[in-house]
Amino acid sequence: MTTNIGKDGRALPEGLRERWRDESVGSVWRRPSDWYHPAVDGLAVAVLAGGDAAPAAWELGRARGEHGVGIGETLDDLVCLYRSTGRPTPPLDAVRALNEGWSDAQAALVTTGACVDPETGLPTQQYLAVRLAEAYLCAEQDDVDPAMLHRLVVVDVAAGHVSGLMRAARSAAVGAAMREAFGAGHPMATLGGGVFVALVRTDDDVDARVADLRADVARRCDDVEVRICVRQPARVWVEPLPETHSQAVQRLSHLARPEPWAGIPRPADPADDARALGAALPPGLLTADLWPYGATGVREDPSRGADAPETDPGEQD
Repeated sequence: MTTNIGKDGRALPEGLRERWRDESVGSVWRRPSDWYHPAVDGLAVAVLAGGDAAPAAWELGRARGEHGVGIGETLDDLVCLYRSTGRPTPPLDAVRALNEGWSDAQAALVTTGACVDPETGLPTQQYLAVRLAEAYLCAEQDDVDPAMLHRLVVVDVAAGHVSGLMRAARSAAVGAAMREAFGAGHPMATLGGGVFVALVRTDDDVDARVADLRADVARRCDDVEVRICVRQPARVWVEPLPETHSQAVQRLSHLARPEPWAGIPRPADPADDARALGAALPPGLLTADLWPYGATGVREDPSRGADAPETDPGEQD
């Protein structure tokens, strides 16, 4: 079988990843945009080498479990891999390892709580939506406008395409800065794609906290490799709560960047073969501009300054 050599020196079967994806997406996979994960390549290499595929299958099972893929869909996808190599079924040890990896991911979610993002240590958007409901209840009981009691502090550090490792380092740094500025347990969340939000009371010293937060983010992201994937300077602004809870949840959705597998290159869709410079490319060669699912980078509007949201808190994405 013809192979390509990836940047890491590993041999990859030409077209195997694409054949596997075509087989899976065309029969069992529900969302084509979230099929790819780096663990896909690891398992493809293991299968090609003809060695023990169990460790790589465990990694893929864990990745699928962490990102909410059901066990049935995960197993069917494994079958598609072996089917694309001419084998009707995967070996038992690979199936067992895939199941164990998926189960371990699910157990971790039960232990740590699915309301906490593992990269940042901050709560998720869904958790913040629940805390927002409490804020609106307080406003209703006091018979006041919710905007009189609470505000949203929004932090946007996104700066174009970010690799998985750099995204994790950036997220950890900003998450630590958020906890330092507002305190552990404060209503806040990561929205993905380098966007973070905190719910603050209007009687807090919001301006001072925002200033401290901006300085702390810059300090924690001062490492050369991390700094290149952080917006300079980070955008931090304050905006009032909308009139209703549903509008506030919608606002979080507008601020969020819910791109599946954000920051991870994905193989080209068959319809984009010409754009993707061939049917098969080694990992790492696909750029954001070639992704069939849309670039994750932030496009700057030259007519706006870097701190435009601070002077226009009501700006919508």
